[in-house]
Amino acid sequence: MTETSTRAPSGETTSARAVGAHAADAPLEALEVQRRAVGPKDVRIDIRFCGICHSDIHFTRGEWGDVPYPAVPGHEIAGVVAEVGREVTKFAPGDRVGVGCMVDSCRECENCQAGDEQYCIPGNTQTYGSTDRDGTITYGGYSDHVVVDEDFVLRIPDGLELDAAAPLLCAGVTTYSPLRHWEAGPGTRVAVVGLGGLGHLAVKIAKAMGAEVIVLSQSLRKKDDGLRLGADGYYATSDKATFKELRGSLDLIINTVSAGVDIGRILNLLKKDGTLVNVGAPPEPLPVPAFGLIMQRRSFAGSLIGSIRETQEMLDFCAEHGIAAEIEVIPASQVNEAWERVLKSDVRYRFVIDSSTL
Repeated sequence: MTETSTRAPSGETTSARAVGAHAADAPLEALEVQRRAVGPKDVRIDIRFCGICHSDIHFTRGEWGDVPYPAVPGHEIAGVVAEVGREVTKFAPGDRVGVGCMVDSCRECENCQAGDEQYCIPGNTQTYGSTDRDGTITYGGYSDHVVVDEDFVLRIPDGLELDAAAPLLCAGVTTYSPLRHWEAGPGTRVAVVGLGGLGHLAVKIAKAMGAEVIVLSQSLRKKDDGLRLGADGYYATSDKATFKELRGSLDLIINTVSAGVDIGRILNLLKKDGTLVNVGAPPEPLPVPAFGLIMQRRSFAGSLIGSIRETQEMLDFCAEHGIAAEIEVIPASQVNEAWERVLKSDVRYRFVIDSSTL
């Protein structure tokens, strides 16, 4: 693989309108960033909508480590192709497309060769905050356009509206991937911990796969929503009776919460050989009691987004089954308020920025 075949000549850039932060404790504000010009294998996408993910907040506020400021987050990008490079074969101007959490990988390691670019051993290139192959820092989808290698662009099926499809590029595939990998389907009993941006999609997808679906939430406040979205049961983790009633009854649990939870109590809800998969990314470690694992040969696992192939599969699956995110569309001027509401779990269930307001 040669860098020169996929990049515009060094130094060529275009200006993009964006929203970002200059420091961990600074509010988001309008700013201008530079995008590389379209190279031979590149696709320039006019962004129409971008979802707000809890990861955007963790990253921009420095909760996961050092940040190259200014930071422009956003990895749930939906838009329309505006321009393609001369060697592009997969897309044409006018195509409805999306970009998720990564925009490149080494493509040469064992995991990349197996089609699992999200687990690239040297590390994939994240949509924002990564050093790209040309040495520049990547900026995310809180912007009016983006330039991405065609191999990391997804096609959004006509059956999905762009605004409601945007969160599928992260929240959708983050839950679809473990559900597919651990074979959720008829005859399996699946629990989803947390009914938020990820959790509400996990419920829809698991139900469409044919599984019996249980929601585990702190309270019953969202019970009606959970049942409407497809859950067969809804339980409060604040109620001790929940852990008695469900003990040893679940095949698979997807923990979507990006905060501390009692892993030991949740592990005890699994059957023998059951698996608890963590997809939430809290800033603090999660203690895992050994006896909760070894007594019933249970597994505690993690799962990171999904590959490009898997993400396209997920988009097609969602279009086929009429699955989309439950969204609240906001103008760019309301991003700071939206972030504060995300931290308070005050959204049902994903904020999406209307990029035309930038």
